[in-house]
Parts: sequence; C-alpha cells; structure tokens
Amino acid sequence: MKRIALVGAMMMSLFGCGNSVNDSHIAALQKVADGAMLIDVRSEAEYREGHLDGSTRITHSGILQGVQALGLAKDTPMVLYCRSGNRSGQATATLQNAGYTAVTNGGAFESLLAASQ
Repeated sequence: MKRIALVGAMMMSLFGCGNSVNDSHIAALQKVADGAMLIDVRSEAEYREGHLDGSTRITHSGILQGVQALGLAKDTPMVLYCRSGNRSGQATATLQNAGYTAVTNGGAFESLLAASQ
C-alpha cells in the first residue's frame, strides 16, 4: 500500500495534477491576447458560475455547428477551454477534423484563470 502511494506521489510530481498552470496555458492566453477567439465549451450552468472575460460559450457537443453559425473562417485562431481540458480537447479535435487549422485546446478554466493573473 505504501509503495502505491509513493509511486502515485512520484507520478504527480513528475507530471503535475489538477489545474496547475504550465507553459501551454500561458501560450494559449498569449494567442487570445494576439486576437484568438476564446470559446468556453462548458455547460450553461458552469459558465454562469464563472468564465474568462471575453469568452463565447458553445457546448463541446455543438462546437462545429456553433462555429459555423458564427461564420468563422477555417483559419480563425481559436482557444477552447472547459473544466479539465477533456471536453475542450474533444471539441478541438472535432474542429480540426472539419478542417479548422488554428484551434488550440487551452485546457482547464481554473488553470487559465490562474495564468491570467
């Protein structure tokens, strides 16, 4: 049991855990500062609890239709985020598979929020 806890602690120290800030979060925020559209793919309830200033909410399951409805060109820079980075990763893949070329998974809301301060 102690060995499992030790291995877990070592993995966490090597790879990080939770909503820690890393270079990818800072790079994503720089893209937003440079004009990328910021898209929150969380639920309406999550968005109401807090979101990044300037973000547009489009659910991850409706990302392609939402981006198309906005009339965004396929080379429009976009940064997507959610609670953990999972849904934004799925939405990023959906857009990339549809030919959008400048989409970035910004990851977790809390990490981006922390990196912005």
